[in-house]
Amino acid sequence: MSNDAGGFGQPGPPPPYYGPPPGYGPPPGYGPPQGYGPPPGHPGGHWPPAPPVVKPGIIPLRPLSLSDLFNGAFGYVRGNPKATLGLTAVVVVVSQIVALLLQIGPLASLGGLYGGSGAEDVSTASLVGLSLSSLAGGIATAVSAIVLSGLLTVVVGRAVFGSSITIGEAWQRVRGRLPALFGIVGLEILGALLIVGIVGGVIAVVTYVIGTAAGFLVGVPLVLATIAAFVYLGTMLLFAPTLVVLERLPVLEAIKRSFNLVKPDFWRVLGIWLLSQLVAGMIAGAVSIPFSVGGQVMLLGSGSTSDSMLALVLLSVGSAIGQIITAPFTAGVTVLLYADRRIRGEAFDLVLQTGVGAPPHASADSTDHLWLTAQTPHT
Repeated sequence: MSNDAGGFGQPGPPPPYYGPPPGYGPPPGYGPPQGYGPPPGHPGGHWPPAPPVVKPGIIPLRPLSLSDLFNGAFGYVRGNPKATLGLTAVVVVVSQIVALLLQIGPLASLGGLYGGSGAEDVSTASLVGLSLSSLAGGIATAVSAIVLSGLLTVVVGRAVFGSSITIGEAWQRVRGRLPALFGIVGLEILGALLIVGIVGGVIAVVTYVIGTAAGFLVGVPLVLATIAAFVYLGTMLLFAPTLVVLERLPVLEAIKRSFNLVKPDFWRVLGIWLLSQLVAGMIAGAVSIPFSVGGQVMLLGSGSTSDSMLALVLLSVGSAIGQIITAPFTAGVTVLLYADRRIRGEAFDLVLQTGVGAPPHASADSTDHLWLTAQTPHT
């Protein structure tokens, strides 16, 4: 059937193509910028692959992600268990034994380790002695925690370069920095007591002068503001102990530098630190639950001194196991977060890369000087 009859015959050939109209196309001289494109002679005419990220130890030497921080905090424990878990176990067990003895001694002398003791027979002097022993136990635990954080900081600093360290070597590097570590903690405690004293005094004066209702109205926002202040100051001072150990700064300079490092990225530092504390708390709780539950049950239903002593021992064992597992992790996150802030704010990864590829005869402490502030290029 023909097309003239309205059918669907074969179409004819397409019209010839004469090209774009005159003057159509890019303007003269238009094209990629001079030098744009892959290097001359590169096979395939493509861009070369990006250079691999340098990772001599537990972290890549570049700005760190959350997974880098957490993996590194677990990685240095796996890479050097003797100087992490072993060291933590020694310090925590000793502190728990001291705290336990300080609790059991006064309680046993007062007959307070079993339910049959009469509270009316306890003298004021005995109660004061019991309170002082509990305070001494808390101080022993705090001192051990300070020493442990300093030792673990040195271990993490070496692990960044893939180097290990013994407990003795860590102690040699930290013992000279202990006065500065205790100085920072002492200033933090004094500052906290001063804030609490001022807030408590204001509330007490308002309550005494105006009344209880006014004291409540004034006290609630003041307490909330105090909590916010503690969170802010605790975050801003987070790196001060690390700076004392790795950069070997004095107390006041370490505090000032910690503020300078945290301030540009405050919310990220706070969020990662809170998340690490949450993870550590969940791990410690899961591990210590059998001991804490068993100890509380025995302590409530104890009818003899031996039962109460066993209950206190179980509670201490659960607390010790939780600290042994989580203390290296939280210390690792803090030190690596400090390194990340220096990498982001001071191009510190370039400094750390100078410690990569040390000759085989180089000592393990050949990279320790790289953490010093003087080694950071300031622009």
